[in-house]
Amino acid sequence: MTPLADILLAAINDRRAELITLLQGFVRTPTANPPGETRRGAAYLEAFLRRCGLAYRVIAPMPDMPNLLATFDTQRPGPHLVLNGHIDVFPPGRDERWRHGGPWSGTIENGRLYGRGTADMKCGTIASFVTYALLHEHRDQLAGRLTLTAVSDEETGGKWGTGYLFENHRDEVAGDCCLNGEPSSAHTVRYGEKTPHWLIFRVKTRGAHGAYVHMSASANKIATRLMAALEDLTDIRPEMPQAVARNLADPAVRKALDDGLGEGAAGLVQKVSLNIGMIDGGLKTNMIPSECKLEADIRLPVGVTKQRIRAEVTRILKDFPEVSVEEISHPHDEANWCDPEGHMLQLIQEAAHRVSGVRPVPVITLAATDARFWRQSGVPAYIYGCSPDLMGTYDEAVGVDEFLNVVRVHALAAAAFLAPEGKGI
Repeated sequence: MTPLADILLAAINDRRAELITLLQGFVRTPTANPPGETRRGAAYLEAFLRRCGLAYRVIAPMPDMPNLLATFDTQRPGPHLVLNGHIDVFPPGRDERWRHGGPWSGTIENGRLYGRGTADMKCGTIASFVTYALLHEHRDQLAGRLTLTAVSDEETGGKWGTGYLFENHRDEVAGDCCLNGEPSSAHTVRYGEKTPHWLIFRVKTRGAHGAYVHMSASANKIATRLMAALEDLTDIRPEMPQAVARNLADPAVRKALDDGLGEGAAGLVQKVSLNIGMIDGGLKTNMIPSECKLEADIRLPVGVTKQRIRAEVTRILKDFPEVSVEEISHPHDEANWCDPEGHMLQLIQEAAHRVSGVRPVPVITLAATDARFWRQSGVPAYIYGCSPDLMGTYDEAVGVDEFLNVVRVHALAAAAFLAPEGKGI
């Protein structure tokens, strides 16, 4: 009898052109968030499920941002695996800066497929859908349960997407493990991530005519001093769990982080980072600004809590009586991680090594994903996807062969996780 792994790999090879076309069509379907209108993207994925004869439900607390949920039970005792991807993508920016036919072109040139969201994360979402369909075809060789979730609100925090599913349908979507296809690179598996701590600082002064500088302090100048003072946050050192510290000290892990995310990433994973993403102050050149708003993106590593950051921000603001602060990120989110030697992680490593010859190392990464909802609920969640080097940029792209390898790894790892006890695939 042919092993299931060989059957799955043969099916992916046989359907190569079909799978590329499937991703291409998804990329050509605009799903930018904001504004968050993803109905066409959801409909595209629904059509795939219907063609495969797969039942699903639409859960749409916000009508313009539907979520899809599908599940099947093998009728044999076993674990519950959840596949998770998102439909929404970053806004495309200015069309004229895209050099390969526009942000929604899906153009393929020199083995790369171009368009907004190819890397983050239409590649990974399609991998989830193909994995779900393939394993459903061969469910007689599996045990346990497989669930597929595709959400429309990942890019703006997940309140109406995965967060909503956990709050209202937890028994259906939590499972025993989550496999996610966000970008990771062929060299890494993400088992944890920093958390964003987004703060808005508002500076208010009297304001005055620009020639009357003796009449009022400038809100913009105060904001400038505040930005410098906030750099103190980056000096905070984490108190990392031993397993995480040991993993991040591994030279192979540090090299993979720098190779996959750019030189310096390995050091940054363990540090608080600060980015002032938005500044808005002043009305006119010859007016002293009475208001200025700063939006700060502070990323916290494992071992630094939001409570600790809040205390330090409070200390800094004692020198800035004109400033108020408000958090706009999820106040209960924290940097999160699961077992860097977990069962699913090992299955991903084995599948990736078989497919590409590369055994990816476990890492904590810089950006936040919906995987946090599982980890913060005590459920392990692992991420394996394409390279992140062009995500969020103009000319975002994914290698066609890279995409197909992500599909292969997801299919093999998911099948191995659901293999009947004592049997391989």
